Amino acid sequence: MNALHHEWLALQAQHERYEALALAVKLVAFAAAAVVPDISLALALLALLWLQEAVLKTFQARLGDRLMTVEAGLKAGEGVAAMQLHSDWQARRPRGGALVGEYLKSALRPTVALPYPLLMALVAASGGL
Repeated sequence: MNALHHEWLALQAQHERYEALALAVKLVAFAAAAVVPDISLALALLALLWLQEAVLKTFQARLGDRLMTVEAGLKAGEGVAAMQLHSDWQARRPRGGALVGEYLKSALRPTVALPYPLLMALVAASGGL
């Protein structure tokens, strides 16, 4: 097995780990909506969890981008230098507002956004679940 194969295996494992972490954040959001008695605190906590999941999914997307590069290299027969995740990302890293925009874009993806607005609406409408 060559370096790109090893890199692919490590990246894929981390990519799946981020998926599990995002699911855990959603489960914490459901629990928070159900047990936090103060409406303002519950809504603030849900908003923070939503943003936290967006950050996780942004990190996961960066791994996904590198996975696609590695897969292209494997398909082409080693046309890509191995072990360049951070160097590649640093070369095209967004700055300031663009980085915040990247996180917000992740927050608005349907797979991330669901169920936060619904939980927030339920908490606000019912005075707590």
